[in-house]
Amino acid sequence: MAGPCAIEGEEMALEIAEELVRISDRLQIPLIFKGSYRKANRSKLDSFTGIGDEKALKILAKVSQTFDIPTVTDIHETHEAALAAEYVDVLQIPAFLCRQTDLLIAAAQTGKVVNVKKGQFLSGESMKFAVEKIRESGNNNVILTDRGNSFGYSDLVVDFRNIPAMRENQVPVVMDVTHSLQQPNQSSGVTGGRPALIETIAKAAIAVGADGLFIETHPTPQTAKSDGANMLQLSNLEGLLERLLKIRKAIL
Repeated sequence: MAGPCAIEGEEMALEIAEELVRISDRLQIPLIFKGSYRKANRSKLDSFTGIGDEKALKILAKVSQTFDIPTVTDIHETHEAALAAEYVDVLQIPAFLCRQTDLLIAAAQTGKVVNVKKGQFLSGESMKFAVEKIRESGNNNVILTDRGNSFGYSDLVVDFRNIPAMRENQVPVVMDVTHSLQQPNQSSGVTGGRPALIETIAKAAIAVGADGLFIETHPTPQTAKSDGANMLQLSNLEGLLERLLKIRKAIL
């Protein structure tokens, strides 16, 4: 899963998607294009939240139609599930909301694939309850994604034991490489990050058996309107994936 943090506009989304498709086709890696149609959990009132729900969702649909690839976006409230499901293939449950029963049920009932981010406050083992809620709501199409655990007030740490623990649920497990390198709760009100460690986290995740990676990427992270501090520069993605494929082949 790869793409920008937020949908900033049609031209940007199509530009990133075109490059992701070129890379994934050449390397024969399955791709789901990621883009948030709205950012709900911002620290500051004046932080960028989106360009408009329907406008952004239509851009995600255009990406899917143009390049024949699935798309994923996050939802935050129950009424958003049916709305987003009209435009995307995978509904993502943010980490802070992974225990919200009504939200999980609403996502499950759309029939779409549901990607649940593991809460920063939870163990991998505890995610079995999120899986059970979705399955018991009639949907077996579940993905679990790790994005690190809170480490103090302003940092995250990745416990790689969570990957095999979540795979015990017989679902694909993804490592969110870029969000696990965030440094939240900065005094500025803007989340920081450590993108220099993206390759380190990605290599370790593949080595311990992650089924996929989640990477937010942008042509110019320094100008991205959301989460630029922990994004991977788009021009660096192809080389990174080439190196990760070598690790993947070595452990199979």
